[in-house]
Amino acid sequence: MDKQMIKVGLMGFGTVGTGVVRLIQAHQEDLQKQAGFAIKIQKILVKDAAKYRNIPLMDHLVTTDPNELLDDPDIDIIVEVIGGVSPAKEYILGALERGKHIVTANKDLMALHGGEILQKAQENRCDVFYEASVAGGIPILRALVEGFSSDRITKMMGIVNGTTNYILTKMSQEGSNYADVLKEAQSLGYAEANPSSDVEGFDAARKLAILATLGFHVPIKLEHVDVRGISSVNKEDIAYGKQLGYEMKLIGLAQRDKDAIEVSVQPTMVPKSHPLASVNGVYNAVYVHGEAVGETMFYGPGAGELPTAMAVVSDLVTVVKNRKLGVNGHGMIAPYKEQILKDDSQKLSKYFLRIVVADQRGVLAQITQLLANENISLEQVIQQPLNEGAQAEIIMVTHMASKLDMDHVLKHMEQMEIVTEVKSYYHVEGGDKN
Repeated sequence: MDKQMIKVGLMGFGTVGTGVVRLIQAHQEDLQKQAGFAIKIQKILVKDAAKYRNIPLMDHLVTTDPNELLDDPDIDIIVEVIGGVSPAKEYILGALERGKHIVTANKDLMALHGGEILQKAQENRCDVFYEASVAGGIPILRALVEGFSSDRITKMMGIVNGTTNYILTKMSQEGSNYADVLKEAQSLGYAEANPSSDVEGFDAARKLAILATLGFHVPIKLEHVDVRGISSVNKEDIAYGKQLGYEMKLIGLAQRDKDAIEVSVQPTMVPKSHPLASVNGVYNAVYVHGEAVGETMFYGPGAGELPTAMAVVSDLVTVVKNRKLGVNGHGMIAPYKEQILKDDSQKLSKYFLRIVVADQRGVLAQITQLLANENISLEQVIQQPLNEGAQAEIIMVTHMASKLDMDHVLKHMEQMEIVTEVKSYYHVEGGDKN
């Protein structure tokens, strides 16, 4: 094996895989200077070898047999960008057993089986890097592992799905309906034909599981994330939120109080003064709070061929540098702290409520009393007449309340004769505790 050449097996030759090849070809001199070795794509695993690809001189590298990559002793590193859980998991575990280092962009796999993969990497003294699995070109995972290594992270909050941020931005700026903006996002390629993973919050939830696991050193799985998407958000909610001083964002939150952790993804009213409120379009941003450093925020493009490929190639360079220094595998730290999850009485937030009630005397007093019975007080209230005065719409923002108490309130409201409908309720960022 040429000691001045690192050979790479690339699994997947779609949008991101193509970007990886383009960057390696275009920046070979810079990469060699930075890493100390030339980097060469040795083999590329694809589903269809006959498919046309607009990258010259690559056809002879293409194979449909994964063993041509896994069993090749000259291949030092596997770059996995095929996505999905299976067969990617089997390929990666097989590569680690053979002593090959891993770079992956696979958020699904790392969210579900990251602990097992990191454990296998530790056993075989291999590197596993997955910066591209969260927030595309934003180096947030590297910052958590390296930049915050001497700090104790207490909170991570952010916008980590560009599709939903694009939809909510358009709804806010243009007063458009959710369904109309979704169709536009699909026509522009920002949303898939089946957009459920994005709009129902599952894509963001996978990324939050990865962030929470790395930031808190605790094994957080997808089922530990409270998930609610944006498909029920309407333009009236957003308009009332703006009137009260908020922008609507799909916010991923991972928070630790003492040792108890909560992780959630849900539509959230964010104060217009908060940096996340001005993150628009398909951009992502992650806000991190550490006990020593205080507040920091990472901002940039969350997806796309070259931003994601850049994150992959940056990880690839790190693996090669580690090889030069002889420290491959020493940076792999599986979660080592006990998992303590908050119960609903410990999950605190302000809430936005929008309800339709009978327009008669004493209604607001009854609603206020119901909230008071659960130790919830109001910060802001708007009341608007509906249906020529027969009904009214009440929009409220509460002070801090537990999820348990708010669930009790919502259940009781549905049983009250004066309440026609609970139109919507959302978390509100900021307040007594933040």
